[in-house]
Amino acid sequence: MKQRRTRSLSSEETRLWVSIARTAKPLKGKAAPDLPPDEAAPAPASPAPPPNLSPPNLAPMPRGDVALPAAWSAPPYAPPGNAASAKPRLPPLHPIERPVRRKIGKGRIALDDRIDLHGQTEATAHGVLLFFLRQAQARGLRHVLVITGRGASFGSTGTLKRALPHWFSTGEFRALVAGFEPAERGHGGDGAFYVRMRRP
Repeated sequence: MKQRRTRSLSSEETRLWVSIARTAKPLKGKAAPDLPPDEAAPAPASPAPPPNLSPPNLAPMPRGDVALPAAWSAPPYAPPGNAASAKPRLPPLHPIERPVRRKIGKGRIALDDRIDLHGQTEATAHGVLLFFLRQAQARGLRHVLVITGRGASFGSTGTLKRALPHWFSTGEFRALVAGFEPAERGHGGDGAFYVRMRRP
């Protein structure tokens, strides 16, 4: 019978066997085997020196005004024109010609309608007249008579007579009225107005 030849374990095999043996619970009176001296855990390496944190040498900032790029100093964009202050243009008023006034006064040109604002407050008369003129334009009327009163009678101050030209200078009336003139005597004189309607 041949004698079995024993083979010694290599360092890699010894390390593997010891690592497995250390996971098992040793018998009573026995201790877990130690790693071979050459396989012991290496000593912790000394930490690397910290990097140089000193700030780099920077050129000193120039004092005084610094020239900025042209794109930075360009003025902000402004839209063409002044859109904020631009007001819509109102249609102009054209006075009624004197021959036309005389023909209306003599009845050769008929008045299409009339409204009498006597006895109304300024606020009420404003709304009533605006409604009347809108209806007149919608009906296609050309000449209407607006009676305000002269302001010469007792208790009358002529407020509506003075207010009517101011009303006709505003946008809401200018869209309706093409022109106006004091009426002839037969229609109330300076206490009434001929109003020419603007075509829609």
